[in-house]
This record gives sequence, structure tokens and C-alpha cells, in this order.
Amino acid sequence: MRYKHLEKIEKHAGLLGALIALMVSLGGLAEITPLFIKAHTVEPAPGFKPYDALRLAGKDVYVREGCHLCHSQMVRTLRFETQRYGDYSVASESVYDRPFQWGSKRTGPDLARVGGKYSDEWQRLHLIAPRSLVPESNMPNYPWLAKRPVDGEDIQARMRVLRLLGDPYSEEEITAAPAAVKDRSELDALVAYLQGLGVHNVAAAARTVSP
Repeated sequence: MRYKHLEKIEKHAGLLGALIALMVSLGGLAEITPLFIKAHTVEPAPGFKPYDALRLAGKDVYVREGCHLCHSQMVRTLRFETQRYGDYSVASESVYDRPFQWGSKRTGPDLARVGGKYSDEWQRLHLIAPRSLVPESNMPNYPWLAKRPVDGEDIQARMRVLRLLGDPYSEEEITAAPAAVKDRSELDALVAYLQGLGVHNVAAAARTVSP
């Protein structure tokens, strides 16, 4: 009797396909659900704070311009990775990133520890004309960022939304956001964002929190 049921399923492509999809979905949920739950229990490292107004604006520029498509922000635990980029990444470093910038493709180098590696002026010149500093670079030029002002009211609104999502912004920080980015360009903001990567969230300290 059992074999007749199996034969019936095998002879009906639609039913077979539906059952395969069901089993794949159940298997996927069994793998994803524990990771999803764990991701929502990760706590920030001691002293690790959400982005200030200028760096938050820079992160938004970073995402908008697609920088994450060529630069990852996740140093793996492999020796050749840590020798080249620095201490390996942990989950608590990305607790305030929405979306996180881990990535997997590296047309350019990983940026998880780039903060402080170069001067502000170097970063500005590299963003405006990459090949003036790195002749072999295939990175696009971003000269227009220097001409675009940061919208303080937009950043303020973003901070309010992020607070609803759990980021511990105080009312004073949100109120002061427009003044903090006044007369600053998107280039200033992006440089500030890059200069903070791996500096304000030291991986060694973050290891006190389970990744």
C-alpha cells in the first residue's frame, strides 16, 4: 500500500514538486531560524555606541553609492586574512548596521579596519580621484560628493527611526544632529564613516560578547 502512494506521487509532477518545495522550505527554516534568533540576541561590545550624525550620513552615502559591492567589511578568522587586514570581525561590531556591510566580494580591499590607516586628506583625494594615489585602481571617481550638502533634517529623522529599532540615541543627540552636520558635505560624511571603521569598535574588546 505504501509503495502505491509513492508511485502516485512520482507520477504526478505537480504534487511531487509541491512536496519537494515543502521539504526544502522546512529544511531551510530549520537552518535559518536559530541563526535569526541568535542575531537578535547579539549585544554591542562595551563602550560601543551607534553612529554619530555625521558618520550615519556617511554610512548612508556608502550604501547608496554601492561601495559594499566591491568592499567587504568582515575579516575572516583565517591567518592570511588577519595578517593582511587585522583582527578578525565579530558579530557585535555590526549590531547597529542596517543593513550590515559584511559582503563577500572584494574587488577592492576589505575596509573593516581601514579607520586611521590613512589621513583624512588621503581619503578625500582617493574618493575624488582614486588613480591619483593608486594608479592601478579601478574604483570610480566620486567628485560630486564634495558638492552635495548633508541634509540635517533627514539625518535627524533617520536617527529617530533607528531609536525605534533599538539604537540608543538620546533626545539630545537627535536634537543636535542638524547642527552637527551643518555645512558638511557628503564627502566629509563618507570620510568620517571610513575613518571610524575598526576604531570605535575594537574587535578584541568585542570578543567579550559571543559572536
